[in-house]
Amino acid sequence: MSRPPSLTLPPCARAYRLDTERGAFAVQDARPEAAPIGTALLVPGFTGSKEDFIALLAPLAAAGFRAVAVDGRGQHETPGPQDERAYAQRELALDVLAQARALREPDGGPVHLLGHSLGGLVTRAAVLLDASPFRSLTVLSSGPAAIEASQQARVRMLIEALGTLDMAGVWRAMRALDPPEAADAATPPEIGAFLRRRWLNTVPEQLIATGRQMLEEPDRVAELAGTGLATHVVSGAVDYAWPVPSMDAMAERLSARRTVIEGAEHSPNAERPEKTAEALAGFWSGVG
Repeated sequence: MSRPPSLTLPPCARAYRLDTERGAFAVQDARPEAAPIGTALLVPGFTGSKEDFIALLAPLAAAGFRAVAVDGRGQHETPGPQDERAYAQRELALDVLAQARALREPDGGPVHLLGHSLGGLVTRAAVLLDASPFRSLTVLSSGPAAIEASQQARVRMLIEALGTLDMAGVWRAMRALDPPEAADAATPPEIGAFLRRRWLNTVPEQLIATGRQMLEEPDRVAELAGTGLATHVVSGAVDYAWPVPSMDAMAERLSARRTVIEGAEHSPNAERPEKTAEALAGFWSGVG
């Protein structure tokens, strides 16, 4: 679970609901002072939300990019139905395509797509449906196929719990499994309160459906390579969900740029945001 370092939006950003042909989505939208050289659509991961990218907004805007972080359907401040079918990967991918179309502006520059963790699988699916809205795809802390075996056991436990307990009960169970020092000592009280609020706001059917996707995702790297879209694989130096060597190999298969953010693990966007933003802006500037 990503922990944003702060919940305060920078002066260059505002929060609102982005209207699309597939409904409205809660976003945080940061703009540079001048016309942007590109627009970045930032898609969060499993149990995540737009706030996971909050520390990237100001440095990306300072680099000249409009950066828009989104809550997907059923995530935090974007509502969704209590029906697992609504969160099929194709449905989530179609949402991403609708968001990209809604963000296009005459002076907004090309759209660059980024997906973190589960969001990497969803954004890949969106590109495989239609790559034309995008200049590039960045896969952040996401691998070529299903998550690592030890993490599969945790996700299966979570799916089972979501089928028997309410969200508050599952939250208490997860807290009981975490070492107290990991759960409390490094997390400021306001961030801890936000993480609980975000969890309770998330639709359980969304978590069940997307959790299964992470367990069952096939290797679609060759399909992605076939699109010819410029790609960037970014991760921390350590990752619990996908082994770093598997992301190295994926980047090779894609002929993609590869960036490892030293000092970061599964969420470089929250753990080392300045270095992550520097790597992203450098890539996007290079692909135009």
